[in-house]
Amino acid sequence: MALINRRKFLKAMTLGTISLAAGCNPFKGKAGAPPNIIIILADDLGYGDPGCYNPDSRISTPNMDGLARQGVRFTDAHAPAAVCSPTRYGLLTGRYCWRTWLKRGVVGGYTPPLIEPGRITVASLLKQQGYITGCFGKWHLGLGWTRQNGFTPSWKEAEQYWRGSWQDGDPKIGMNIDFTKPVKGGPRDLGFDYAFFTAACSTMDAPFVYIENDRTIRVPNRPVSDFYDMNKGEEGSPRPGWIAPDFVLEEVDLNFTKKAIEFIERSRLDFPDKPFLVYLALSSPHTPWLPPVFVKGKSQDGPRGDLVILADWCIGEIAKALERIEAARDTLLIVTSDTGPHPGGNGHKSVGPLRGYKSHIWEGGHRVPFIVSWPGKCKPGTTNDEPVCLTDFLATIAAITRVRLPDEAGPDSYDITPALLGKQGQKPIREALVSHSENGTFAIRQGEWKLILDNKTSGGWMVPEGEPPKPGTPGQLYNLAEDPFEQNDLWEKRPEVVERLAALLEKYKREGRSAPISSG
Repeated sequence: MALINRRKFLKAMTLGTISLAAGCNPFKGKAGAPPNIIIILADDLGYGDPGCYNPDSRISTPNMDGLARQGVRFTDAHAPAAVCSPTRYGLLTGRYCWRTWLKRGVVGGYTPPLIEPGRITVASLLKQQGYITGCFGKWHLGLGWTRQNGFTPSWKEAEQYWRGSWQDGDPKIGMNIDFTKPVKGGPRDLGFDYAFFTAACSTMDAPFVYIENDRTIRVPNRPVSDFYDMNKGEEGSPRPGWIAPDFVLEEVDLNFTKKAIEFIERSRLDFPDKPFLVYLALSSPHTPWLPPVFVKGKSQDGPRGDLVILADWCIGEIAKALERIEAARDTLLIVTSDTGPHPGGNGHKSVGPLRGYKSHIWEGGHRVPFIVSWPGKCKPGTTNDEPVCLTDFLATIAAITRVRLPDEAGPDSYDITPALLGKQGQKPIREALVSHSENGTFAIRQGEWKLILDNKTSGGWMVPEGEPPKPGTPGQLYNLAEDPFEQNDLWEKRPEVVERLAALLEKYKREGRSAPISSG
């Protein structure tokens, strides 16, 4: 399983080079069209990883830093959850994932679909507006795999599967997959014209196969342990499972990026009058930390940092492709992360000065980098401290494309376009922001106040104190304006704030939404 040849990879990225050299650009888009939209979602990229967020970062991130100089860097952006699947659900649907059956944790590689059929997503919304839509990378939102007996679990049966309520021995349960059959409930059923992806964590979870649109490319036929040492622990090896021929864990982000660039160039060639959406969900820097050769040893943070460099390189390749086809000025490009990071090594502070890490309810678990480049719209080199959430994509994109969302769509999504454009309002865009930890602990943030409910610990698995919360136990209260690093718990001293924020969270739960219904 030889690593991908980087020279061949770079050559494959240059579809339009000959035409450009000849003095014509076949990619040039239509003037006045809505912007192309690219969302690059890194996996476990920390608030303190990019140099533009942390001057003392021990990882080189020239491409993220360059995008920050070109556009706006948000300092108070949040994933809706501190683990993978619920954030991805919220990003695509504008709805907090805890409103579904998934109240804690994540889905697996064989879990049935999490997103409900018919729910409006960022992709389906833009497809209705004439966009060409593509999904690349780590899906991690469940799929309708067909079992060997022909049974395909549906979205309605997902909760049964997840809770293990099917009887032992039931042929519906388990991993007896017929990989020759199409998958259901994935990107193609949710608004994406084209998709190239893996079912769950690309380098951690079986099945280790690429899926193109609704079909697996190669059937897995050997255990991943034939190629990788399974005794290194979580940080060094994937979980046991089957792997397809020629699937190399070190290559996944290279292949996702290559496919995304091919899609960008082909969309512009074949549909020059149509804008495109690209959702690129990178695997890096998620565990296991297996960097390809050309970035190995390049960071001062060890192999995890090498994968941050890989993610930055992928971002740079996307940016160069946009320049090559003269689409950069017509493109809204957003770089962010699905959760907080693992701890850094060799003195690198992966969360910067924040408290907590991935899975935690503290800020380090869900405050993430959020960099926006939109030439001619975003003022270059600016920062914005507006509290925003990744659930805000849906309402924001609807506003950008001048579409009124149906009342039932994006119930937790706010239009943050004013913040993107540098317009300062008299009050925050969001009334409040709800965060969720790995084990289901809630936090609600309003203004300077952050309330953590029913938990005195981290709410996650990264440290021993991350026990499941017990209802009725005291929570935590922090004034982030005075105590941004969450060191001074004011739960006992400010009961009126506790009561007010707890009531607001209950209102959000009861009413099924936290965002106002669009009036546009």
